[in-house]
Amino acid sequence: MSNYAPFIKPYVEYNEHGWGPCEVPELDVPYQPFCKSDRLGKICDWTAMVPEKKFPSKYASTFGNNSQYAYFYEDDDSTFHLVDTTGSKATKPYQRGRYRTNMRNNVRTRGRTGRGTPNIASLGGSTAGGATASSTKYGKGRHTRNTQNVGRRFGRNAPTRIRESSVMVQSNWVSIEEIDFPRLLKLALPNIKEGKDIATCGSLEFYDKLYDRVNLRNEKPLQKMARVVHTVTTTDDPVIRRLSKTMGNVFATDEILSTIMCCTRSNYSWDVVVEKLGTKVFLDKRYNDQFDLLTVNETSVEPPMEEEGSINSAHSLAMEATLINHNFSQQVLRIGDQEQRFMFEEPNPFEEPGVDLASIGYRYRQWDLGNDVVLIARCKHNAVIQGPNGDMQFLSIKALNEWDSKVTNSVEWRQKLDTQRGAVLASELRNNACKLARWTVEAVLAGSDQLKLGYVSRMNPRDHLRHVILGTQQFKPQEFATQINLNMDNSWGVLRCLIDLVMKQPDGKYLIMKDPNKPMIRLYDVPENAFDSDRDEEEESSEPLSNSNDN
Repeated sequence: MSNYAPFIKPYVEYNEHGWGPCEVPELDVPYQPFCKSDRLGKICDWTAMVPEKKFPSKYASTFGNNSQYAYFYEDDDSTFHLVDTTGSKATKPYQRGRYRTNMRNNVRTRGRTGRGTPNIASLGGSTAGGATASSTKYGKGRHTRNTQNVGRRFGRNAPTRIRESSVMVQSNWVSIEEIDFPRLLKLALPNIKEGKDIATCGSLEFYDKLYDRVNLRNEKPLQKMARVVHTVTTTDDPVIRRLSKTMGNVFATDEILSTIMCCTRSNYSWDVVVEKLGTKVFLDKRYNDQFDLLTVNETSVEPPMEEEGSINSAHSLAMEATLINHNFSQQVLRIGDQEQRFMFEEPNPFEEPGVDLASIGYRYRQWDLGNDVVLIARCKHNAVIQGPNGDMQFLSIKALNEWDSKVTNSVEWRQKLDTQRGAVLASELRNNACKLARWTVEAVLAGSDQLKLGYVSRMNPRDHLRHVILGTQQFKPQEFATQINLNMDNSWGVLRCLIDLVMKQPDGKYLIMKDPNKPMIRLYDVPENAFDSDRDEEEESSEPLSNSNDN
């Protein structure tokens, strides 16, 4: 036992009143509180060049940094100075402001109308009454701060594009109501039943299924079809005149209804003439109007500019798209005297002797919108096809056109149409959201079984007269409306809202107009002879839509 070191029992103090030592010695030792959740790091790390920027307080104490470990200068020599011999680092001219804080979301650069949208009110735009928008909204003589920054985006000054109104507002017109799009988007009129046929007119030719096989390897040139399409307004339709005597109190065409029901997607200005006679309301389009022209890239980031003499101006592209749509809808049919035709109950109400009319079938349908509002509208089909069960299916045929993918910065159809057709359609939905929504509403109103879309492109981007068909695609109108987020309940609600506004007014003539530069619908009270000059010009130089013009 002598070989082992002796074990001496230590003295342990026993605290009868609690935990810890009985007496604490007086030592000049700093005390730092510690929490079990604190992370333990290195006492000193000489290899770390730069502290972590993402987690600067990774090893900080929960109780904060106390002043126990701070160094205090007791005998400081005030005559001692350090001289910086490294020299000042000059900033190169092209690097000035390189690390400036991102001003992209600054209120001053954005304006009050949203991201990248110029505030027309701050520009002092005139309203119908002659007063400036800034004075009526913000008070007389007050200007917003973003006047100098209108159109600025990502540090670049973009020119402000001011669109022209579809009709010149006269000084004797009275503004009745102004409804902005956010209010219209909240409207809904659910449970509108399918329209009821009260008259059917015209005849339809059968669709040629060979055009379903057209692709990039088997493209077909677009032909010029010498057929006439009558674009008759509501009050000039003899069938609507006959029906208005016994039934309904609101009358319109499918083009007018689709324009109003899809107004929240439109950017360009348009107008609809309203005539109220007692309890009846007629929705018309103006004579000599651009109402029937199809818009091109209306909802794109950079819509076409108005350039005189250019084939890519907004008006030239609208004329081109309208003629393409007309030619395509007639070329894909089985045309010939020996071919079978589907005949409706009544003949075409616009038939003229010696005139080759296009294949169009008219269906006059009736809807009950509630509150004693009965709508009667003229709808149309373009073709008919025999279904798998032997039943007849009606088609609405439309054409999308490509003019220059490099200018529009979109998907090139000749490379992606066969392999990525979804990307092509998504690009068209982004650039032509309003036009596709109008086509879908027209197909739903007419009760079409299929919506047939054709993809037509220029043979050469610089030649707007020759085109080729690159492919076709078909949808069911109701399913396609769901895909493009088209809410029919909201569309019916917008239509019913405007009808109720007109119903409250006395008898007379009114005008519904989309503001050219604001997301807003305006209702004006106009004189009875407001558009008589347009009608005289239309009667002098009226020609039905045919292919006498170049495509």
